[in-house]
Amino acid sequence: MTKRNKIIYWVATIWLSLGMLSTGFVQLLNIKEETAFIIKLGYPVYFLTILGISKILGVVALLVPRFPLLKEWAYAGFIFTMLGALFSHTASGSAASEFFGPALLLTLTVISWYFRPANRKIVAVAQ
Repeated sequence: MTKRNKIIYWVATIWLSLGMLSTGFVQLLNIKEETAFIIKLGYPVYFLTILGISKILGVVALLVPRFPLLKEWAYAGFIFTMLGALFSHTASGSAASEFFGPALLLTLTVISWYFRPANRKIVAVAQ
């Protein structure tokens, strides 16, 4: 892996982690504005707890060494979550500004996944 790719990976991964941690904690704390927002999107309030815990655990999975399969699941979970957020905003008629956060986190997820080092990838075993 080149030094440039390693820098891209870590910058994207750190920003992704900060974004997921901050939104995860806001969702876990059931902040009044976040609760109103999730209801506006048509979801039950307990969905915030599921999202918050999932995001925080996903960040832990990405940042700890080893466990490449767990990292793949975390990336997949982040992609599904952000795609779900984008579709939810579309379906509920959210303002264009509401799309920025999920679109940014989706982009950072793809960049982090694409540039991840070999020791963070699943190694195929030849049979």
